[in-house]
Amino acid sequence: MSSGVVRLQDLIIPEIFDPYVLNMTREKSRLIQSGALVLDGNLSAKLSGGGRTFNDPFYNDLDDDEENISNDDPTVKSTPNGISTGQEVQIRLSRNNSWGSMDLTRNMVGNDPLAFIGARVAAYWTRRLQAAFIATINGIYAMDSAAPVANSTHTAGDMVHDVSGSKFQSGLTNFTAEAFIDACNTMGDDMDSLSMIMVHSVVYARMLKNNLIDFVTDSNNAMAERVPTFLGRTVIVDDGVPNSGGVFQNWLFRGGSVIHAAGTPKVPTEFHRDPSSGNGSGEEQLFNREEWALHPVGHAFVGNPTSPGGPS
Repeated sequence: MSSGVVRLQDLIIPEIFDPYVLNMTREKSRLIQSGALVLDGNLSAKLSGGGRTFNDPFYNDLDDDEENISNDDPTVKSTPNGISTGQEVQIRLSRNNSWGSMDLTRNMVGNDPLAFIGARVAAYWTRRLQAAFIATINGIYAMDSAAPVANSTHTAGDMVHDVSGSKFQSGLTNFTAEAFIDACNTMGDDMDSLSMIMVHSVVYARMLKNNLIDFVTDSNNAMAERVPTFLGRTVIVDDGVPNSGGVFQNWLFRGGSVIHAAGTPKVPTEFHRDPSSGNGSGEEQLFNREEWALHPVGHAFVGNPTSPGGPS
C-alpha cells in the first residue's frame, strides 16, 4: 500500500534524466553553439576507455622549403624532404556535485519535476563547463607569455597584443577596432580564420556604448535569437574572462580551437535518503556526475594532476 510520500527518486528516472541534462547542457552552452568548443568523436572514444591522459600523435605541416628546379640531367637527383610529427596530450576531467533539500519534493509537487531539476542541473554544468574552458584558455595564454621551455616551439608573446601597458588608462587603453585588428594580425595572413571573440561584460558594455556591435539572427535557433557580432566575429560574453586592475583580457578564437568530449560515469545520477537530517525529519540528496575532456588543439597537457579527477 502506498504511504502517500512522494520522493525525489520516484520523480526522476536516471535513464531519462541523464541524457536530458547532457542535451540541455549542449543546447545552452554558448561556447558549443558558437563553435569555439567542438564535440570530437575521437576524443569521446578515448574518454569512454580508461586512463587519465590520452596521447594523440599528429603530422606537422610540410615545411616551406624552396621547390626544386627541374632539369634534364639524369645524374642530378632530388633529395626527398621528411615530415615531422608531434603529440597532443589530452586529460580526463571527472566532476561531480550533489544537492540536498528537506523541501525539494514538496516544492516540486504540481510541476514537471524533470524540467524543474533538469533545467537547473543542466544550467549548472553549462556554467562549470564554461569555467573549465576559461581555465584552459587562461593557461594557454599564460604559457604563451612565458619564455619557451624544452621541446616548445612557441615564441613568447606571439599570440598576445597588449595595449594596456601596466594599467588601464581611460581614453588610451579602451577596447577599439584598431586594437582588435592588431590582435587579429598576430595570426598574419590567417587572421580571417578568427571567427569569435570572448570578452568580459564590462568590455562588452564598452563595445555597445561605442556602437561597435552588430546583431544577426541565429538561423539555427528556433527562437530567432539575436547573436552579437563585431567585425563579423561572434561575441561571447562571460565574466570569468580574467581581469586585474581594470585591465581586461579579450580572447580571439577560430572555430574548433578547443575540442570537447562528454563521457558516461559508472553511475551518472543517484539518490541518497538521510532520515536523521533535520532531527529526524529526513533529507533527500541528488548526486550528479560528469566525465569531460577539453583540449586546445595543437597543445599537450604536461605535469601530473594531483587528483585522479584531473586539474582544478
